[in-house]
Amino acid sequence: MTRTAVSRNSSSLRKLVGIGLILLLIVLWAAFVASFAQIVGKWPILLQAPFYLVMGLAWILPLKPLIRWIQTGSFRASSR
Repeated sequence: MTRTAVSRNSSSLRKLVGIGLILLLIVLWAAFVASFAQIVGKWPILLQAPFYLVMGLAWILPLKPLIRWIQTGSFRASSR
């Protein structure tokens, strides 16, 4: 295989693995947040809303390095 064919195949595999990892992250994060339901459900609604808002956005933080890895094959930003 030529270098570009190997690169293209590894890129496709990285995308497939990356999508699987993103889905796994979402499922695990949802289970984690749901584990707090008994406790948070007893809070006043004005406290529940910010909690679920923050928890609903916090899972996005690990996506940046994961998406960078899917695109480039490296978790770190390249120093230019």
